[in-house]
Amino acid sequence: MAMARAERDDIAALPATLTPQQWEVPTLCVSWRVRDVVAHMVSYDHLDARGLAGRFVKGRIVHANQVGVDEFRAYNIGELLEFFDRHRQPRGLTAGFGGMIALVDGLIHHQDIRRSLGVPRTVPEDRLRYVPARTPGNPRLGAHRRIRGLRLSATDLEWCHGRGAEISGPAESLLMAMSGRRGITRELTGPGVPILAARIGD
Repeated sequence: MAMARAERDDIAALPATLTPQQWEVPTLCVSWRVRDVVAHMVSYDHLDARGLAGRFVKGRIVHANQVGVDEFRAYNIGELLEFFDRHRQPRGLTAGFGGMIALVDGLIHHQDIRRSLGVPRTVPEDRLRYVPARTPGNPRLGAHRRIRGLRLSATDLEWCHGRGAEISGPAESLLMAMSGRRGITRELTGPGVPILAARIGD
């Protein structure tokens, strides 16, 4: 939970510096702009059990995330920033598994934004060790399908996963690629890269 809160604090510091034009830039998260990703990261935190059930029913479960984003479309930038600031501490659904949901979701989406805007950062090592290890088994991310029969090996810290054709590269690049983000496989090396790229559609 402490890492999840720290990640949200880091995320909150970025949108406040963006121009109105940057808020409209498409991100690596397909069909979502920067403002949509910012909204998504806290779009569940204010929901109680009844509200959460209603969200899933309305979105037929599969599209629940989009329903949440759509609910924030009428917010202007100032209102969205204020809402995010009031929900830096994960609660509700995103607080699940001790904050793991908020951390995994937040770190990946933070990179979706930063990569799209060309504003890189060095991800804190404790978070970078924690999140990739919990991504392959996350059913919402679908990583297990993309990396089946592959061995991922980080070159900047001690982390590897799987068996099969080797893929090496920075841990953040491996994380984003196995999460299905396009344009990342060029940062990786090894005989397994073409396989992963084909599965992503890269």
